[in-house]
This record gives sequence, structure tokens and C-alpha cells, in this order.
Amino acid sequence: MKKPLSHHHMIVNLTANMLASGILLLILLTCLGVVALMSVWKQRTVWGKLPPGPTPLPLIGNYLQLDTKKMYSCLMKMSKLYGPVFTIYLGFRRVVVLCGYDAIKEALVDQAEDFSGRGEHVTFNRLIQGYGVTFSNGERSKQLRRFSISTLRDFGVGKRGIEERIKEEAEYLLQAIQGTRGAFIDPNYYLRKSVSNVMNSIVFGDRFDYEDEEFLSLLQMTMGINRFLASPVGQLYEIFYSVMKHLPGPQQEAFKNMQGLENFMIKKVEQNQRTLDPNAPRNLIDSFLIRMQEEKKNPNTEFHMKNLVMTILSLFFAGTETVSSTLRFGFLLFMKYPEVEAKVHEEIDRVIGKNRQPQFEDRMKMPYMEAVIHEIQRFANFTPMGISRRITKNTIFQDFFLPKGTEVFPMLGSVLTDSNFFSNPEDFNPQHFLDDKGQFKKNDGFIPFSLGKRNCFGEGLARMELFLFFTIIMQNFRFKSPQAPEDIYVSPKPVGFTRIMTSFTMSFLPR
Repeated sequence: MKKPLSHHHMIVNLTANMLASGILLLILLTCLGVVALMSVWKQRTVWGKLPPGPTPLPLIGNYLQLDTKKMYSCLMKMSKLYGPVFTIYLGFRRVVVLCGYDAIKEALVDQAEDFSGRGEHVTFNRLIQGYGVTFSNGERSKQLRRFSISTLRDFGVGKRGIEERIKEEAEYLLQAIQGTRGAFIDPNYYLRKSVSNVMNSIVFGDRFDYEDEEFLSLLQMTMGINRFLASPVGQLYEIFYSVMKHLPGPQQEAFKNMQGLENFMIKKVEQNQRTLDPNAPRNLIDSFLIRMQEEKKNPNTEFHMKNLVMTILSLFFAGTETVSSTLRFGFLLFMKYPEVEAKVHEEIDRVIGKNRQPQFEDRMKMPYMEAVIHEIQRFANFTPMGISRRITKNTIFQDFFLPKGTEVFPMLGSVLTDSNFFSNPEDFNPQHFLDDKGQFKKNDGFIPFSLGKRNCFGEGLARMELFLFFTIIMQNFRFKSPQAPEDIYVSPKPVGFTRIMTSFTMSFLPR
């Protein structure tokens, strides 16, 4: 029979165990410290050549210097300290930030190929994983972009065809607004449905009824994702996604919304597959399916199911959010500045009158309306940090060395609010786009669609939608706010990658 351990022996054993654990912990911490120091030292070897910036800490990068509630403003303040080109670390992600027109143009236009990669957009990447037209890279990106642009053109973008679709959708919108009989409503509810339907008619070949429940739930999902992207938690997720993706929180709701969108797109593709006529494509999905059949013997083809689903998901998302937000923000600005609304009404009555539907070509005779729409876009500044890029190969830029794979934030908002281009950038003022004679004048600082090879290829469609929706609605209605103009708050503060406007109500009064 074993003798029980004496009290003394127990203490000795316990001390030995604690000592062993302590030594193990010390070894572990030393190893971690050495790894951290080596990574910092390794970075230091290229650091002399990297753009300047705050010193990062291991694992968390520059998290302590960044304000996730005001990411855009925080980076703009840093640029005053470090200059127009500087480096920050979002956790392990090295990001070079570009501020001001010169730096952004030099990168995205003069060195377009080197800056043509797509950066990490971790919220989307969890689902999209580098597939589809928006977040892909290299040859895949080139092929899908070329296909999307030419197919949009086939279905009328830039031609009379798409103009007719927009005008038809604007008529449905007018009917819906007339049905409110001047009551105070949230315009977002109506605008997102109309704008989304323009892209839907190209991608799916048909519009949705405004009361279609599936359509309404899709729009709820895109709104939920957008809110997450603009929230402080969304900014935090961009830095600590490797941990946060496993934790409960709003990010899980955003993933669920994305999954919902993907499931809908898969269902739409399957419907098209069952009724496809290879000789008569009805929409963008059909065109892609036909291309898939043509290339099915090519083992390296980019025309496969994953790219199709992610391309139409990207187009649905992009085709809904920005234009509808710009229209809604425009309405708010018209109520804040009734003198601008009155001048637009005067120009519409003079050039178009009340008895015919506006045409896109009318804009050539409507310099004030053109200036107002440009100023709404500039002032709204909905993607202040642009969509991130990635360096495709080791690159020298402004005497700095940017290693391949470095991410780049082109701060579009820094140009849209630059006093070198716009005399009073903090004010809403259509004169920013008018010359002394009241004619429309272009301005190099107007870059809401970004610049260079990966600019927004929906720019032409967005411009046509903005002009026709604004003009058709304002030909028929004037706007009324429940608040006095001086009490209307018109500054959607940039939080991070997108700006979100607070909800408001308004009344549409027949003219």
C-alpha cells in the first residue's frame, strides 16, 4: 500500500510544478517576443523605404491610434502629420493611404497597372472570396469587367434602350408617390425599389413589383450590410476579422444577409438555366450562361457558376445603394435650400415644360440642373475612402518602396473636399460647377466614381439615372419637410468605408 504524501512533499511537488509552468510560460513569452521583434525588424528593413506613419504594435498594428467611430476623419488628420502618402497597419494588414488629387491620380492613372489589384474588403470577402466582377484580381478581373461592360451595352446602357427603361421605372415611381397624397413619408422606401429595378431589368430581364415580398427582403438585406459597413463595429471587424468572425455580434447578421442575397442569386440563375435559349439571351445571366457553354472545354475559363453568382450579386448591390442614396440626399438638400429647388423648377419649366417627359439629352440645355446634381454627389461623398486597391508587384512610388500585396486606400473624399478645386468645400453650392456665364463647367476634383482602370464602370448608367429621376420627379412635385429649412441637418458624417444618412420624412406636393 502506497504511503500518502506528507505535507512537505506536497508543497515541494506543487512548487516544482509551478516552477515548470513558469519556465514554460517564460519560454513561450520569449518565443513570442522574438517572433514579434523579428517581424518588426524585418519590416524595418523595408521601412526606411516605406511611406512614413505611426509605429505599429505587434498583432494590433495601429489600432490604438485609429478611431473606429471616425475612421475617415482620423486618417485625414494623420495626413496632416505624415503627408499625403503614409502607412498604417490594420492589425496585420499594411495599408498605404493616399490623400489629395496629385497622389491619387499618380497612383490610379499614371501607375494604373501597379495599383490595379483589389484590396481586402473583409466583410464582402467572407462570401465573395475574390470571385465576381468587383472584388476579383488579375486576368479574372479583366475578363469579367470586359464582359460586364459589353453586356450592359448590349442591353441598352449608354443607348436609347436603357433611357426608356429608366423613364418607364420613373413612371412607376411617380404613381407610387402620387398614391401617398402629400402625406409625410420616408422616401428611401420608394427610391431604393425604383433604382434597383433599373439594374434588375438588365441582370434578371424584369422588374419587381414594389410590393413583392422577396424583393423587399432583398432590399432589407442590402441595407443591413451597408449599415454594418458604415458602423464602428464594421471598422473594428476590418482590423480584427480573424478573431471577430468567430464571435457573436452584428457581423454575424451581415454574413446572414449576404448568404440570403447569394441564395436568391443562385435561385435566379437556376430559373434561367431551365429556360435558356442560346440564340436569344434575355438578360445578363443568359449572356453569361451562353459564354459558360462556349468555354466549357477551357479548363482555365473564368466563366463558371461562382463568378456568375458573385458578379450578379455585386451588380445588384452596387446598382441599388449609391444612386438611391444620392437621390434621397438630393431631396434633403432641396428642402434645406429652397432657393436651389426654385431655380431647378424654373429651368425644368423653361426647357422641358409640363407636357412632355424629360429626355437625357435635355441636360445639354440645363446647366443649372447638371451643376446641382454634381454638387449633390460631391457634397454627399458616399465613398470617402474609395474602394481599396492592392499593389500587384513591387513598386516605386514617389521615392517610396511599396511591396507587392500592400493595400492602398485612395481617399476620394480628400479630393471632393479640397479647397484648391472647390472654393467653399464645406458648403453645398452649385456654383462650384458653373462659370461666370452660368454655363456648366467640369472640375478635375470631381472624382466620386474614382479614377483609372478600376473606376466605377456603372458611371454612365448612374449619371443617366440621376438626371432622369431627379428631373422627372421635380417636373411633377415640390418637396416639403416637417422641419424649417434651418433645422434640417444635411451632413452625413463619414464613419468609414461608406457614409450613411439618417432617415427622414418628407411630403411630395403636386406642382
